[in-house]
Amino acid sequence: MSRNHDAVESGPAARVRALEELLARKGLVDSDSIDKLADTYERKVGPRNGARMVARAWTDAAYKKRLLADATAAATEMGFSGPEGGHLVAVENTDRVHNLIVCTLCSCYPWTVLGLPPVWYKSFAYRSHAVSDPRGVMRDFGLTLPDNVEVRVWDSSAEIRYLVLPKRPRGTDGLSEGELADLVTRDAMVGVAEVASPLRTGSRRSQA
Repeated sequence: MSRNHDAVESGPAARVRALEELLARKGLVDSDSIDKLADTYERKVGPRNGARMVARAWTDAAYKKRLLADATAAATEMGFSGPEGGHLVAVENTDRVHNLIVCTLCSCYPWTVLGLPPVWYKSFAYRSHAVSDPRGVMRDFGLTLPDNVEVRVWDSSAEIRYLVLPKRPRGTDGLSEGELADLVTRDAMVGVAEVASPLRTGSRRSQA
């Protein structure tokens, strides 16, 4: 399973794409502009909300406790709310446990805090292999976990959607909350990646 695997569009997604192509042929919209806007929302705007929640949890023990107890309320507390955000549950990665999020039935996803779901999240390959071979899926994304780390897979639904609270990386003690948020990626909040330490990368990672 590769993160570049393209899901076959069907239903509403196929209709939206057909409408976009029709409007583009008529010169009413620019497909490149639409793609850039969608990519910005998928990778930057939406995930930035979740990244801010993660950074707050790393720096504020009381907020972290509230986040793990009621993530919907914790998101609303920071101004992030919407129908795709409730009922939101946060699960914490530790040295012993790593969490991975999937929606096996369709593509339920906490848009409010993670933006638009990426194509690979909606693909049949990810939805099936995340359950049957979660470690293999994570290896496809470049993440190999020690054997003694338990992997827990959480299946999102229309009623419950999940957000991973990643481990805070080493070498970040002197960073501000905003600087910490800049390190947090969408993939880390889904569980297919970890937040990279600036000591390891030598530079701050942008949203990816």
